[in-house]
Amino acid sequence: MAHGTSHNPYETGLDRNAANFQALTPLSFLERTAATYPNQLAVIHGALRRNYRQLYARTRQLAAALKIVGIGPGDTVSAMLANTPEMLEAHYGVPMTGATLHTINTRLDAQIIAFQLDHADCKVLLTDREFAPVMREALALAKVRPRIIDIDDAQFPQSGDLLGAIDYERFIATGDPEHVWRWPADEWEAIALGYTSGTTGNPKGVVTHHRGAYLMCYANVLAAGLPKHPVYLWTLPMFHCNGWCFPWTVTAAAGTHVCLRWVRAKLVIDAIVDHKVTHMCGAPIVMSTLLNAQPGEKREITHKVDFITAGAPPPAAVLGQMAAAGFNVTHVYGLTETYGPSVANEWHAEWNALPPDEQATLKSRQGVRYAALEQLAVLDPETMAPVPADGTTLGEVMMRGNIVMKGYLKNEAATEDAFAGGWFHSGDLGVRYPDGYIQLKDRSKDIIISGGENISSIEVEDVLYMHPAVAYAAVVAKPDDKWGETPCAFIELKAGVPAPTKEELIAFCRERLAGYKTPRHVVFREIPKTSTGKIQKFKLRDMAKEA
Repeated sequence: MAHGTSHNPYETGLDRNAANFQALTPLSFLERTAATYPNQLAVIHGALRRNYRQLYARTRQLAAALKIVGIGPGDTVSAMLANTPEMLEAHYGVPMTGATLHTINTRLDAQIIAFQLDHADCKVLLTDREFAPVMREALALAKVRPRIIDIDDAQFPQSGDLLGAIDYERFIATGDPEHVWRWPADEWEAIALGYTSGTTGNPKGVVTHHRGAYLMCYANVLAAGLPKHPVYLWTLPMFHCNGWCFPWTVTAAAGTHVCLRWVRAKLVIDAIVDHKVTHMCGAPIVMSTLLNAQPGEKREITHKVDFITAGAPPPAAVLGQMAAAGFNVTHVYGLTETYGPSVANEWHAEWNALPPDEQATLKSRQGVRYAALEQLAVLDPETMAPVPADGTTLGEVMMRGNIVMKGYLKNEAATEDAFAGGWFHSGDLGVRYPDGYIQLKDRSKDIIISGGENISSIEVEDVLYMHPAVAYAAVVAKPDDKWGETPCAFIELKAGVPAPTKEELIAFCRERLAGYKTPRHVVFREIPKTSTGKIQKFKLRDMAKEA
């Protein structure tokens, strides 16, 4: 029988209705876990312990209290908080009103914070006493006048001023713990706003939705191998891509959130041992912090800890040391625009038979698409054609799927640029291998072009990290009259290890790299980093000009 004109029986009388179609939202995970495991330990913070019944009640109180002061769909609630229970509660209580949660990077300066508060049109601000000095300054610079709610951490008292008229506990006490919260009318509704580290001239407020956050939770469970009731340590800031959606993911798995105010070696190691932590996430700097812990801070970790890292590819040497210390490292990659990790280095059992250095090399690749990402490609940004899967031809990493942001808030031009040609342009340069795995080679702005040859700063850094005295290494372009640019290496040395000279380090690199890739200049100094441990190469590029 001919197709075309005849009606499709599978589309007739089979419409969506309330019984068979609901908007997806990660808020549903808390409701389910609280009903199923009400007595399961949900939160550890210092001496504080709360179960899921209590966590759910407190998030509903927050939602009700926000609703009483007029917060609802279209409004922004900003949070300047450490990884404390209040930050976890905000990830539920704010979107339960239909409002959007804006988490602020706690290391930003007052001017950028003021800019974000104004751009987001902040209505309510949750702020921790620890950050009172910078927030006082930011609020003086900002045009908006949000309602201020102070977080006063009883477990770790802070000396900062209280900036508002009411503290968090008194505020949520006005709300009903049985409050019937608002399910999103549409899963495309915004759940969170997070700013990328762009300049204030071209604001990049990334807007994410309930559907993407919900799907990320399932993908995270798969990528992290989360069992039922994991014990998750909060080393990754919850302000960073909403903690890669783990505030919702850990709850979906009925896990325990171990809050951590400060990422310091002793605090992290004590938490891992004392609470039998099974999973944690963080930038490579967290690994370095653990590996470089002083003898008095170290304790034997007798159980396996799964550590998910993103950001710059971990140097092969660091991955080897982490494995020896009892950590199983999974390397992921993503951006604020993709809800955090959207690419994972899926490990193959047969790779376990390879020599350790080959394993580490395979482990430093970013990998394949997350289960919740529909397409991942390395394309020529001019022609939008795929580059050959030969492991050497550079292209731009691009994504498509349900875990790509809605777009940039109030910035249609930037949104259009990011989505040109029907793909999200990451701005990262990489290669694709014959097995389909991708590997980042650089940010497009970090590639060093010397005498017309492309030099990957990551490749040079990997070699520098092999040196036993190097704690941190960052390589940037230094302008050069003859070559255009040459590599300049900034090195932070380990304590208690004999320090090499500049000449020794350059010779070390020359033995392992092509001559043109070897750093011409070496600068010993503390390397500037963001709160999430990313090395601030833009600062180093300025220093390299003077070096």
